[in-house]
Amino acid sequence: MLELLLAGAGREQLDAALRGAGERERVLAHRIREQRELQHSREAELTALYETARDLTAIRDLDDILTAIVRRARQLLGADMTYLSLNDEEEGASYMKVTDGALTAEFRRLRLPLGTGLLGLVAQAGAPYFTEDYQSDERFVHRDYIDDAVAGEQIRAILGVPLVVEGVVIGALLAVHRRVRPFPAGEVALLTSFAAHAAVALENARLFERTRAAVAAADEANAALRSRSEATERAAHAHDLLTDVLLHRGGVAEVAGVLGEVLGGSVAVYDETGAPLAGARPGPDGPDGPDGPDGTDPVVATALRTGRCAVTDDGVWVAAAAAADDHLGTLVLRTDGPMGLPERRTLERGALVTAMVLLFERSAAEAEGRVRGELLVDLVTGRTPDQLRLRERVRQQGARLDGELALAVSRHTAERPPARLVAALAAELQGLGVVHEGLSVLLAQSTAPELGHALSERLGGTTAGTVAVADGLDGVAAAYAEATGTLRTLERLGRTGEVAEPAGLGLARLLLGRHGPAELEEFVHGTLGPVLAYDAARGTSLVETLQAWCDAGGALRDTAELLHVHPNTVTQRLDRVGSLLGEGWRDPAHRLDVQLALQLVRLRR
Repeated sequence: MLELLLAGAGREQLDAALRGAGERERVLAHRIREQRELQHSREAELTALYETARDLTAIRDLDDILTAIVRRARQLLGADMTYLSLNDEEEGASYMKVTDGALTAEFRRLRLPLGTGLLGLVAQAGAPYFTEDYQSDERFVHRDYIDDAVAGEQIRAILGVPLVVEGVVIGALLAVHRRVRPFPAGEVALLTSFAAHAAVALENARLFERTRAAVAAADEANAALRSRSEATERAAHAHDLLTDVLLHRGGVAEVAGVLGEVLGGSVAVYDETGAPLAGARPGPDGPDGPDGPDGTDPVVATALRTGRCAVTDDGVWVAAAAAADDHLGTLVLRTDGPMGLPERRTLERGALVTAMVLLFERSAAEAEGRVRGELLVDLVTGRTPDQLRLRERVRQQGARLDGELALAVSRHTAERPPARLVAALAAELQGLGVVHEGLSVLLAQSTAPELGHALSERLGGTTAGTVAVADGLDGVAAAYAEATGTLRTLERLGRTGEVAEPAGLGLARLLLGRHGPAELEEFVHGTLGPVLAYDAARGTSLVETLQAWCDAGGALRDTAELLHVHPNTVTQRLDRVGSLLGEGWRDPAHRLDVQLALQLVRLRR
């Protein structure tokens, strides 16, 4: 019997060994066996609690600790499932945090209002509760969705104990069986011990998180202080570099380079119209393309109004270079680096330096423009008797006026600043430009149409008269008279926004402008020149055919009878005329010019 007790024999083995013993011996033997079983159980419980306490010091992850607690509690209590919930005070509910042995996903996501069900009652009251059969226990508040989840898990008996931290209930620990059974006091005490360990783990985690947050805040403050210090140093460095640009009379390209280096990005500078001045990259229109933002851009308007840099929706920073109410230019910064207050102030300081540089350049350009303008005024008014002195003045101004020259004039609108725009365009073309007698005048090496369109576009699509200059600089005065006459004719005809040469006006030039022999000859040559040259070179009769066609009112058969030829011959000759004069020669306006030119040819013969 003693050997069996020492070996941990069961009740059946002891009963077989004690079959011949007395009642006292059998009772004593069973008491010894139960005492040993209780001792082994206590040892297992203590071991589990010890391991749990050790986990609290060894495991840093809260979820790992709670999972270990729930799993050991299930093993020691022999439960079918154990789970731990935490309270959500704002929502007034307790939600599943960790489960072990759950069968359904719905149960793992269950949230019980405080006071509802056994779990909600434990989480609210802070006292242990258990039931041998939950489904039939009317002591608890039942809800359909809770009962459905419990039925899905086949739960019958439930034991729940609270999780308490500093007198506050923060959740509950529960053990369940899928059969009806009671819970002895020892199991309640054991689960309460595990709940105490879980509460310690939660409190440690809270304190650890608070400590970690404090350390993180300290690290963040140190990083912010270090970043502020570095930003201040960069701002001071940028100030020194920008000052050096001003002292050495650098341009906007140097300012853009300094800002790009200091702010860790690329900086482009545009004038007030959106034309690139420095750093613009080829690409689509916009901050990255050749046509940058102008004063009408909403972000630029904000920067102008506030005096501070602004950011676009795609993260591009914009600063306006302005002097008083005068918008001089726009800085566009694209960077992946930080743009805190020091960086933004650096960009704004760069915009101020850019405004100063542009003011310097404008003053210099205006002074140069005045000199260039005076020279062009002398040319258009004919006040240049000394040719040697004239050419020396042209050379001093850096103008190139030795080749094919053209002159264009335009009447500017009040909204545009023409003097500066004309001077800038003249400098680009290495020519001369001025605003004289209310007209913008431009002289440069170019063809007349190209120069006229260049001046019109720069002034915002204005009407322009243009003419090729004959006899070099000696012919500028005469060309000016021709160009202004062309401009006045365009204005009288209401052809706003057009660019034309004198010959391009056709009959209108003769009616509204000059109409001497030279103008008549130029009109005939400009209208019928290719046809006259073709007849002269080949001995054909295209001009005669045209005259007959006009006399016949455009009737093909009547024309053929007048010429005594076949209608097909007339058709072939008119096709040849079309190839020489262009497809639109039969249009009413052009046809009138052709008829008048034919009459002049007939009168001259």
